[in-house]
Amino acid sequence: MEFRIEKDTLGEVKVPANAYYGAQTRRAVENFTVSGMTLQPQFVLAQAIIKRSAALANSDAGWLDKELKDAIVQAADEVIEGKHASQFVVDIYQAGAGTSQNMNVNEVIANRANEILGGKLGDNQPVNPNDHVNMGQSTNDTIHTAIHIAAYMEIADKLLPAVKNLQKALEQKSAEFDHVLKTGRTHLQDAVPVRLGQEFGAYATMMRKDHARIAHAAEGLLELAIGGSAVGTGLNTSPDYKKNITHHISELTGHKFTAAKDMFEAMMSFDSVVELSGALRVLATGLKKIADDFRLLSSGPRTGLGEITLPAVQPGSSIMPGKINPVLPEMLNMVSYQVMGNDTTIVNAAQGGQLELNVMMPVIAFNLIHEIRVLAGGMDNFTERCVRGIVANEDICLAYAEKSPALATALNPSIGYYKAAEIAKEALAKDVTIRELVKSKKILDEAKADEVLDIRRMTEGG
Repeated sequence: MEFRIEKDTLGEVKVPANAYYGAQTRRAVENFTVSGMTLQPQFVLAQAIIKRSAALANSDAGWLDKELKDAIVQAADEVIEGKHASQFVVDIYQAGAGTSQNMNVNEVIANRANEILGGKLGDNQPVNPNDHVNMGQSTNDTIHTAIHIAAYMEIADKLLPAVKNLQKALEQKSAEFDHVLKTGRTHLQDAVPVRLGQEFGAYATMMRKDHARIAHAAEGLLELAIGGSAVGTGLNTSPDYKKNITHHISELTGHKFTAAKDMFEAMMSFDSVVELSGALRVLATGLKKIADDFRLLSSGPRTGLGEITLPAVQPGSSIMPGKINPVLPEMLNMVSYQVMGNDTTIVNAAQGGQLELNVMMPVIAFNLIHEIRVLAGGMDNFTERCVRGIVANEDICLAYAEKSPALATALNPSIGYYKAAEIAKEALAKDVTIRELVKSKKILDEAKADEVLDIRRMTEGG
């Protein structure tokens, strides 16, 4: 590999000759050989949005020469388009606050801008990564802001549509299965009847509430710390910089971001992120419940519940021919576990802030974006490849409901709890239905027995 020699405030650094990044990024690559993982493209996109908007805001103020501004904007646009992705090379587990990550983007944009203007890589002129690309900024406000922008865009563009899509699919199944009578279960034991459509309706309501919960929590991300500079005072920013940069960010993203009213709180606190991650944890908890229920309800095909059949999307075993497993619910379970782990990391990292700054921002950024991404992707696959193709096994459902000793509950008003309990135990011991036993013992006349033990009526209350 060929190298060029660059200098930073600590001295000379060997940088790969064709790299758009520079000395500070190279030092970080050598210092942090930890995981081999870098912050996601969505985060780099948010950083480029900030750098582009800062160049425009500084130009608005007359602080940045138009030629330099145009070159920075063009270079940032290329990053936004996904170009130069291989140049963002700093490990997630890096210098606190994300200084290395900030400089990685500053250096790539500065070098590309200089190339646009006819300069050479590594010259740091006429565009300097610190003086021009990072003008009016600090790692402390830009990384915090990038977390908000990246997460909000992922929530708005991917996660909320995925939640809504799953909600609608469950609502469709609820309507389709509304006539299917089955036994309810509590403690994994027989309980009074429900309709399969009611179960699916409950799942749909969970998703509707989660959608509202997440949308509300995400609103906190619209308030940005940008313009706070190093500690919230806005040192080295131009007049109206906060207003102007948030205007340009909003214009570019299509979302109404605003500058935080209290920059000190915005920069030292991650309460909005913790609130959002908590809402995502609630979603993950609900998804796990749905996935677990689907695995139970589809268990079998001969020795399980078998009340529903999930789409067969792939062979289930490398040794047992014909075996089909509930692979989509299993995937969703794993997504849920991952999200709960991400949330734990975020909460602990958010508690790691001290005085004017939380330096744990890179790990917060990675985990927040990761949990949003896997939730959205997992739900989309679960909806399209599992939920839409579920089939109700109506005969099995009704047979379980008819044989359940829990039907004796409907006898309580007529014969009392203790007498009904005796009927339930006797029916179970003799392996007959409650209906058969009531009629054979003439506890109620046939018409009254059929009325009291009408399974559909039991699912409608009263």
